This record gives sequence, C-alpha cells and structure tokens, in this order.
Amino acid sequence: MVEVLDLKFKELITSEEIQARVDDISDKLNERFADKKPIFLGILNGSFLFIADIFKKLSIPCEVSFLKIHSYQNTESTGKMKELIGLNQPIEGRHVVILEDIVDTGRTLDFLMKTLEIHNPASISVATLLHKPEAMQVPIKLDYVGFEIQNQFVVGYGLDYNGYGRNSSSILIKVDD
Repeated sequence: MVEVLDLKFKELITSEEIQARVDDISDKLNERFADKKPIFLGILNGSFLFIADIFKKLSIPCEVSFLKIHSYQNTESTGKMKELIGLNQPIEGRHVVILEDIVDTGRTLDFLMKTLEIHNPASISVATLLHKPEAMQVPIKLDYVGFEIQNQFVVGYGLDYNGYGRNSSSILIKVDD
C-alpha cells in the first residue's frame, strides 16, 4: 500500500510492464513514421515520463514539442479545457503524433484534435499509455494504447493526485478504505 496525500494506492502495472509496452509502441512508431519526419506533441504534465521513454527508443528523424492542457481537479475531470502552453511551430502538412498519459472521457483529446485540425496537418495519430474505455464520452480513435484499465483513479509514472505521486515508476490504482 502506498499513500499519496490522503489517498491509498496499490500497484496496478509494474515498471517492467510499462517499459515493455513503451518498447512495443516505439517500435511501431519507428516503423510507421520511418520516412515521414513526424512531430510528436507531448501533453504535459502527466505524460512527461512516457514522452521521455518513447523518445529514447525512437530511431527516426523527428521533432518534439509540448502542450499543456488542464482539466482535472483532485480526482475528477472538470470537463473544462484550459490550454496553458500552446503550439509553438507550424504543423501544416506534418504528421503529428500526440503522446498522452491517459485517455478517459476523451474530452481533452477531442478539444486538442479539433484545435490541431485547424492547422491542416498531414495526419494526426494518438499514442496513450493508459485508456479507460468505460469512461469514454467522446469517441476518439487511439492508434497506440499501452494498457486498457478500469475506470478508477490512478497515479504514478507521471500521473498525479494534486501534484503528488508522479514519481512512482509503476502505475498505482486508488483503493477504497
């Protein structure tokens, strides 16, 4: 059992399992975008470890940039998107790969994809470490999914609870008292 602030968590996905999926996703990205010079857009803050680990495994010519969109308060999505750090370079005609930590309701990703489509990229793909299919409210095509998990609150490997818990190398799931 691990405590993060006032909540208790237990291990759901080990660091070894995460690294194996990162390797698999990276291999698929290397193959699919070998001659395309994609730009990877990492969604901060939660995906920073996923972004770093994916990037260490890429062998293709590519760029990375970061966006920050916040929609969580405590353990619930507020449903309100607030773009804090925006796109800093042109993506017109580029192959864009969004690197996301977790997709649950799909609202954040839907907001982001609609915003990016205005800039006329050649394609938009999504790679996410975690997906909560039961929580989806907006249909989003996910091209690469590390793990499908139940609709419960998780922390670790970059994901947080009010800023804490990001530093766990594994994914931890909230347990009821």
